[in-house]
Amino acid sequence: MKRGKGLTFVGDSRILKYEKPKLNRDYSEFPGRTEEFYPDFLLKEWVTGAVFLIGFLCLTVAHPAPLERVADPTDTGYIPLPDWYFLFLYQILKYTYASGPFNVIGAIVIPGIAFTALLLAPWLDNRKDRHWKRRPIASGLMLASVAIIFYTTWESVAYHDWEQQDAQGQIVFSNLDAEDPVFNELIRTNCTSCHGGELAGGSGPGLIEPDYQPETVEAFVRNGVGEMPAFEGTLTDEEIVAISEFVADLEIVSADEAQNTPETEE
Repeated sequence: MKRGKGLTFVGDSRILKYEKPKLNRDYSEFPGRTEEFYPDFLLKEWVTGAVFLIGFLCLTVAHPAPLERVADPTDTGYIPLPDWYFLFLYQILKYTYASGPFNVIGAIVIPGIAFTALLLAPWLDNRKDRHWKRRPIASGLMLASVAIIFYTTWESVAYHDWEQQDAQGQIVFSNLDAEDPVFNELIRTNCTSCHGGELAGGSGPGLIEPDYQPETVEAFVRNGVGEMPAFEGTLTDEEIVAISEFVADLEIVSADEAQNTPETEE
């Protein structure tokens, strides 16, 4: 057993003796290099936060959010678009084997694999080297993930119909009466899926701006046109006439006269 200088007794054992570091009792030993948490440090944090908040508020006032018309769950022609940081997932859902009958693959399997790989990354590559070239598994997973995200985001932006995106969200003030039985019982179930929840346009054209005559609308409804199916035999003559007169009577009005906005219904 080691004896002599450098050992000290702790109970009935001998351990190596060491000097405990001197603890600073206050901040006076380092003037100008330290500060108290309250109020000095917190004051700087509050000032920085206030400046950021004021700048953010000025930005929101100068560039308000591009609000669209009121959401309508019956409008199946509306094409939603997620925020930019989810565009890569949105694009993945467009691929053949990640959409339609394979939605489970695009919505659950692919994100699940990516999330599992992220969780297992510390065990897949546990080397102590810090240089990225010496950690091929971790570096390869990161580079592949970044490449996929960048490519799918670019593809989503490049191939999206931005004109239709802007048009479908525009607020159109019209004299459309959403409480009219013709709209609720006939048009909402047969027309809004293509022409939009307020007939302002969706996958099909808008029905408010054109100055249609009842006879023209009736001919379209009976016989169909382009991709629009014919409703003769599906709807009665009275229903077709009611729809034709309702659509022909639609027109754009001012915001104060509009009947298709919640503000005018109060």
